[in-house]
Amino acid sequence: MSDTALSGQVALVTGASTGIGRHLAQGLAERGMTVAGLARGADRLREAMAEVAEATGTPTLAVPADVTDRASVEDAVGRVLAEHGRIDLLVNNAGLLDAQEAPMWQTDPDAWWAVVESHIRGPYLLIRSVVPHMLERGSGRVINLASGLSTRGMPIYSAYSVGKTGLMRVTETLAQGLAGTGVHAFDLAPGVVRTEMTSGMSIHRERTDWTEPGQVVALAAAIASGELDAWSGRFLHTAQDDPAVLAGLTPDDAVRQLRLRPYGADDPTS
Repeated sequence: MSDTALSGQVALVTGASTGIGRHLAQGLAERGMTVAGLARGADRLREAMAEVAEATGTPTLAVPADVTDRASVEDAVGRVLAEHGRIDLLVNNAGLLDAQEAPMWQTDPDAWWAVVESHIRGPYLLIRSVVPHMLERGSGRVINLASGLSTRGMPIYSAYSVGKTGLMRVTETLAQGLAGTGVHAFDLAPGVVRTEMTSGMSIHRERTDWTEPGQVVALAAAIASGELDAWSGRFLHTAQDDPAVLAGLTPDDAVRQLRLRPYGADDPTS
């Protein structure tokens, strides 16, 4: 199912050994992209990348790394560039979920902060290492995995929500800095895909309407192909957005971006 627009391009996907990252790695490889997968568990990652290569016939590379460790990230990105010479698509998917389903004041401070770091420091370090090489080539795309909790809070999963909301601001700020360079950045909320993580969340215990992984891959592929560049710096949602419809629209103002809602016409935030 190779996509001529993506064939020969190189994708770096973090958190690629399991869950949504694993689906993205295989789906992008099926479309002809060479996929470098990054994750902390070396053995599990190598096994996953070998399975993707065997299933798709497309080259893969396993680069074990902790996304929150600067030296580890820089070494991993250096390995991908040394092996393939380019990175066309960076997918910041790796991230932790609150282990405790508790109000913020009842959580462990170190565990809480580690979740936030995984969603902010991790993508920042990858962006810092990858984007300069995209700028040298004048093209490239960054996808930051967002969530429904990027745009609203809950009494539980507070660290995850804070991290994902902060990541949206990272995306918008990055996209503004990249304007006119040929490099673009996007928030992509995958919906609720059945994974080991989501299946263990109490809010999804009775869920039956899961998002199909193929929908997430299709939206990511549309971004990677350049069809949705007009939406750079904005929030896209797999369960709500049809790539073909988005491709025909040009967003303006602060559409799909984080903003305060004014209380009325005279509110100074409006």
